[in-house]
Amino acid sequence: MEKVKTLIIKERHKRILLLIREHWFRLLAAMGCMLVVAGSTAASAYLVKPVLDDIFFSKNLKMLKIIPVVVVIIYFLRGIGQYGQEYLMNYVGQNIIKRLRDSLYVHIQDLPISFFQKERTGVLMSRITNDVNILKSMVSTAFTSALRDCFTIIGLTGVIFYRDWKLALYALIILPLAFYPIVEFGKRVRRVSTGCQEAMADLTSFLHETFVGNKIIKAFGMEDYEKKRFFEKTEGLFRLEMKAVIARALSSPIMEFLGGLGIAFIIWYGGYRVITGTSTPGTFFSFMAAVLMLYDPVKKLSGLNNAIQEGLSAADRIFDIIERDSDIVEVPGAPEIPKRPHSVTFQGVSFRYDSDWVLKDIHLNVEAGEILAIVGMSGGGKTTLVNLIPRFFDVTKGAVLIDGMDIRKVQLASLRKQIAIVTQESILFNESVRDNIAYGNFGASEADIREAAKAAYAHDFISQFPKGYDTRIGELGGRLSGGEKQRICIARALLKDAPILILDEATSSLDTESEMLVQKAIENLMQGRTTFVIAHRLSTIGYANRIIVVARGRIVEEGTHERLMALNGEYFKLYQMQFFNNGQTNENSPDPASPIPSFEPEGP
Repeated sequence: MEKVKTLIIKERHKRILLLIREHWFRLLAAMGCMLVVAGSTAASAYLVKPVLDDIFFSKNLKMLKIIPVVVVIIYFLRGIGQYGQEYLMNYVGQNIIKRLRDSLYVHIQDLPISFFQKERTGVLMSRITNDVNILKSMVSTAFTSALRDCFTIIGLTGVIFYRDWKLALYALIILPLAFYPIVEFGKRVRRVSTGCQEAMADLTSFLHETFVGNKIIKAFGMEDYEKKRFFEKTEGLFRLEMKAVIARALSSPIMEFLGGLGIAFIIWYGGYRVITGTSTPGTFFSFMAAVLMLYDPVKKLSGLNNAIQEGLSAADRIFDIIERDSDIVEVPGAPEIPKRPHSVTFQGVSFRYDSDWVLKDIHLNVEAGEILAIVGMSGGGKTTLVNLIPRFFDVTKGAVLIDGMDIRKVQLASLRKQIAIVTQESILFNESVRDNIAYGNFGASEADIREAAKAAYAHDFISQFPKGYDTRIGELGGRLSGGEKQRICIARALLKDAPILILDEATSSLDTESEMLVQKAIENLMQGRTTFVIAHRLSTIGYANRIIVVARGRIVEEGTHERLMALNGEYFKLYQMQFFNNGQTNENSPDPASPIPSFEPEGP
């Protein structure tokens, strides 16, 4: 299992390298700039010998004129090289990060509803923001510096071998030892970094939940409790961060010490050779300058390796999402569904969520244009039943058919174009009223948007806003009342003009006055559409052609209001609970033939 995991991780890293390779031209130009920087560093070390031997010891006036000019040219070229490699590598890095972030968001959007039910919103946000930013540091900064330092090491190694190959061999004996902390502490940093990223994701999720639920926190006086929870999470993150700091901080001192051993040996041995006359002071100091410059990029590689390990850890978390397969798979070459009135059939449908059967052997046919009401106690499977129609979930057994076609064998986008949904939760976006109504149909004209708003009884209150249809409605429509939000959602569904309509408890959270207006809007919305209405309030389904009662995952009763009342079963019990007190006797039970009472405005 561990080998398989390692192979997967290596494949992920290869994918990042492939993304990097796509920018080969810029990379080549950046590497050219890095070679200029590395060459200028090596040249600086090389010039120490002529500066000492020719100028200070030999007092050569010609070299005194030449060498300063050469130094100016070297540092001018070094500046150009540094700018070029910095710009080009950051362009490559930022572009790769953008593409990874885009891929991550696109894939998350394409995953089924079941994925979002299992994952926390804050954790997903952290993957796109925090984890991708960590990876950005690796690609645009660490990778760039690693390449530059490697070129510098190669250039300086050439100088020290050119100056004194025997002394160079002794100096390089210490170098492999200096790489030990890079490897060892890099492993520790990666392990701790994974924990830090997970803790940060948990913290982001916590912040999202407590900010969204701030009203409940204040209403129940739980501010101190949530503060304590936040402190506990930041304490855990602090401890993990300090472990990472320790691992990063230890690598540099160890390398400093090992480098100091090498330099001490070079001073002793090189100084001995100068004293005995087998080497010149210029050669020794040129060699010494190159070695000092050489140990600096080697030391930097330790810090860069830590950043790379953190980036690889973040990459694993990103690819954990990108590589996750969707349960909802589209058949290649699947046909489109033409836009027209549709019939919907549930053919022996059963659905299991994890290990629990939510629906069992559902047989149901809804004709085009029919209004079907779905009632039953909470947890019976009503919402799951309608969620199968747009393929938010796929059936475990059986099939859902539209006009006789299995919805798993048609284009998913085409299927969802046929369906409009209005739910109990009025999901709106922090955009203008116009954009929210036109959501899913941005090509609609201004006249169409206003007509949809009028049909949804929303035009009047929209017109009273300071900016009318251009008014921004706040996060999740926070500036609107419940009834106003729901009418905008109905206007959005009207504008989509889909032949299949799903109303999932669309009025259950409204007061009586708002519900009356929303009911009128819903009546306009349902005209000519195949409609599925989930309702707790039986008063809201008087317009249904047929009613089914769903309990314990099955359709237990089916028919008109009068027929279901006559059965004296589940529907009868629901009716009693809603329109009479539970403790009443059968003498006061409703007349089975009585129609569903309609809502009237409450008196003063």
